[in-house]
Amino acid sequence: MPISGQAAPAFSSLDQDGKTHKLNDYKGRKLVLFFYPKDNTPTCTAEACNLRDHYDELRQAGYAVLGVSTDSAKSHGGFALKHQLPYKLLVDTDRAMHESYGVWGEKSMYGRKYMDTKRTTFVIDENGIISKVIDSVKAKTHHIQVMG
Repeated sequence: MPISGQAAPAFSSLDQDGKTHKLNDYKGRKLVLFFYPKDNTPTCTAEACNLRDHYDELRQAGYAVLGVSTDSAKSHGGFALKHQLPYKLLVDTDRAMHESYGVWGEKSMYGRKYMDTKRTTFVIDENGIISKVIDSVKAKTHHIQVMG
């Protein structure tokens, strides 16, 4: 997993509307890149809605916001519409971004081990350098972690 002070791994990914987003598109802006396991699950929804509710604050502080999961564009579209998310969700069904950011790995629940997204947020500065890695995300107050 990349750490603070390292260059953010380059990416090129489609959002729910079929538009391509690349890391270089965000040069000169701060970027909140949050990886989450699944659309429409309780914790993921709380995290996405917290960033939605504080989106204006984040934008005023100079941040762009992108969510990333392994869900399809159709799933992302429904999730974004249902919760009126003002930012784009990137499709990473092949897990290329997950792998390059080191957020795909083994998890366990109720004693069962499985592979899934490790909920992690990368705050990337205007020059493409990771300024903060948040790997213990507090879904309901995530904007404070991002801006704090």
